[in-house]
Amino acid sequence: MIDRSQFRTKSIGVRVCEADFNRLQEIADASGKPLGEWCRDVLLELARHPAGSPVEQAMLAELIGLRTIVGNLVYCFTNEGKVTHEQMAGFVERADATKIKRAVEFLKEIQKGRSHDTEPQAAGGRR
Repeated sequence: MIDRSQFRTKSIGVRVCEADFNRLQEIADASGKPLGEWCRDVLLELARHPAGSPVEQAMLAELIGLRTIVGNLVYCFTNEGKVTHEQMAGFVERADATKIKRAVEFLKEIQKGRSHDTEPQAAGGRR
């Protein structure tokens, strides 16, 4: 028996300017889908992953982790002139412990249209 609750019975409409419509149509055509189907797929994908896809989160997390490590290394080299093995291990451990959380927060802020500071803090406030 067919589950009628799965039928598409609701619609969403949006108005766009002609230039935006043409750009969306180009993208839909390139994907080989009708515009309405492409728009539905994009909206549903965004609804499934409001803070970015798992791949986006992982990539951004690695970049944030690396940026944190580099910031801490620059701080050490400019202030202490050297980095010990223990310091380096601590930098990596701290970066790994926070990178996913920071990436998700950053992606959520982007979704909200806000900027977010991901700069590693210097001195006593190192991340």
